[in-house]
Amino acid sequence: MAVLAYVLFKVSSGSERDVCKKLIEFDEVVHADILFGEYDVVAKVETPELYNLEEFISLKVRNVPNVLVTSTMIVSREYKGKKNRPKTK
Repeated sequence: MAVLAYVLFKVSSGSERDVCKKLIEFDEVVHADILFGEYDVVAKVETPELYNLEEFISLKVRNVPNVLVTSTMIVSREYKGKKNRPKTK
């Protein structure tokens, strides 16, 4: 079963669009959005295994220019999402 996570980003002021454009180039990123609030960007990420999520964050995300801080939230249960996912009871 795939691992889903939301990665929250604090980025350099004014770089939100550039960071989002870079993030959506990665196959692991389902979508990316600019936010108002404590964090500047959020990306929904899907990887085959937890190990792949760690590699994605360590090797890809941390090399994106203007990313200052990340916080990763792993999804424990999805209630509405891709139609091909098995439904939980």
